[in-house]
Amino acid sequence: MNTEAQLSHAARSGATLSPSPHDFLGIDSLLSEEELLLRSTVRRYVEERILPHVADWYEQGTLPAREIASDLGRLGLLGMQLSGFGCADSSATAYGLACLELEAGDSGVRSFMSVQGALAMFPIWAYGSDEQRERWLAQMATGEAIGCFALTEPDSGSDPASMRTTARRDGSDWLLNGTKLWITNGSVADVAVVWAQSEDGVRGFLVPAGTPGFAASDIPRKLSLRASVTSELSLVNVRLPADAALPGVAGMRGPLSCLTEARFGIAFGAVGAARTCYETALQYSGERNQFGGPISRFQLTQQKLVEMMIGVQRGMLLALHLAKLKDAGRISPAQVSFGKLDNVRMALEAARSARSVLGANGITLDYPIMRHMNNLETVITYEGTHEIHTLVLGQALTKQSAFG
Repeated sequence: MNTEAQLSHAARSGATLSPSPHDFLGIDSLLSEEELLLRSTVRRYVEERILPHVADWYEQGTLPAREIASDLGRLGLLGMQLSGFGCADSSATAYGLACLELEAGDSGVRSFMSVQGALAMFPIWAYGSDEQRERWLAQMATGEAIGCFALTEPDSGSDPASMRTTARRDGSDWLLNGTKLWITNGSVADVAVVWAQSEDGVRGFLVPAGTPGFAASDIPRKLSLRASVTSELSLVNVRLPADAALPGVAGMRGPLSCLTEARFGIAFGAVGAARTCYETALQYSGERNQFGGPISRFQLTQQKLVEMMIGVQRGMLLALHLAKLKDAGRISPAQVSFGKLDNVRMALEAARSARSVLGANGITLDYPIMRHMNNLETVITYEGTHEIHTLVLGQALTKQSAFG
């Protein structure tokens, strides 16, 4: 009996269909069998290889990056939205679902995938020379080589065009000087995509690890995104050959297009973090007894659970709609900003509400909620802060720029 017939039968018999608390709107019905299989594969990987260890990684402030790279490469997730060079040429929906399931485990794991595929591989794929693509992309798709994206600087975050890192010509070579900060994968990367001011405008350069004058050091004492490698990069008279520059782009269009790719994945990933927080709170509320019964029977607890569920379902519908626009080639950077802004905001609200359902237990690493909450404080800041995306949307509405 199909769904329409079931509804008709239920109406005639007076019966009611009971929505699943894990898929209240039946959103899974919008996914193809292939997409559901991919999601199940990534979810199983997270359950078997990430969740048993991630609390310890978070507490220790570490991530087995090489192992994660190999795993994600074997699953075909690195650069999966790209074509050729061993990349899967997946749909935007498939890519988004992979981001969602990885971030349901931890934002640091999804960040690794995003940086590798959207921020390091994408500019090489989109703007690199044939030689650069052949040199790096296949190795990066398997996880044999790790990349990082070096744009942010100590004094240049939301205003990347004000970067101080420079690239000047010296004969046929380039000399790079500057400092980059908050660089995911920086100290474990085999190649850094470094953006610098040149006489031709902002240019991207491929800097292999071990190049004289190039150094990376990890940023200590983080309280968020701890299961992730975050680094400071130093470039002192780094000499590169002429063919180290990405030939296909000049100006801020290059790095900003990479950020748009990554922000799309965040719109999905944030839903994964929110889902984990909601489902943890739902299960806990049914098991925690106070005043003679489970706290799930209390009105205020139910209100929190309902708001979390609505947020997760709404965020999923938004992400899937953006994926359809992306696959159709009709998505704009402002629409990606919409998804990043609203879904990360929703996820952070869900994490805070879920933590309150768990009470004191919510602050321990025995449960994933505080870890996700702290991570989302970074996610709401990086790759465009909440405020910056608000102004992007404001400019789209009014055609007036509020920047500067």
